[in-house]
Amino acid sequence: MTLPLMPKATAVWLVDNTTLTFDQVGDFCGLHPLEVQAIADGEVAIQMQGLDPIANGQITLEEIERCQKDPDLRLQISITAIPPQLVKHKGPRYTPIAKRQDKPDAISWILKNHPELSDGQISKLVGTTKPTIHAVRDRTHWNSQNIKPRHPVSLGLCTMEDLEKAVARANRGKKAVVRPPTAEDIAAATEPEVAETVAEAPAAEEPEAEQPIAAPSDQPA
Repeated sequence: MTLPLMPKATAVWLVDNTTLTFDQVGDFCGLHPLEVQAIADGEVAIQMQGLDPIANGQITLEEIERCQKDPDLRLQISITAIPPQLVKHKGPRYTPIAKRQDKPDAISWILKNHPELSDGQISKLVGTTKPTIHAVRDRTHWNSQNIKPRHPVSLGLCTMEDLEKAVARANRGKKAVVRPPTAEDIAAATEPEVAETVAEAPAAEEPEAEQPIAAPSDQPA
């Protein structure tokens, strides 16, 4: 059931201005009957100002009077108070003119950080076309020199939930690909070890100079 605007403030007004039971008020405002009773006893929401649900179109006076006559009845919120449900259309999504120039930046960010996404997924996320995605990827876009990767969520082109769903769908059933190390990686990994080995190796000791052997004397001692 759809709750009224500011349920507790609405319950305060109903307790003060109607003869509805605690069960009726609690059911309409989404509160426990004991909490409604605490409001009536002044133990809860003491300084809270009540909100008139009739004035803001949440309910009609006739509906309140109908339920006051029978404690078994329940209040029904007005149809006009229920917000319209958002319906996602399959067609292209409208993007404000002020944000259209941000699309290439968002495409560049997605291509850089989520290369696993297909062009079709990027097109749905950002609301763009596949030729535009190809132009950004190939750097043939007319404004390539000014394109800077920026997060599409921060630009307001999609929600974080939609982005995470697209990434999860793209990674579904795929195994993590381990890139084999290149020669540069091996060189970068071994250079510190070689440097440490050279630093720790003791210096080679120089051989001691040989002492000359004195020739024997011919004269008798």
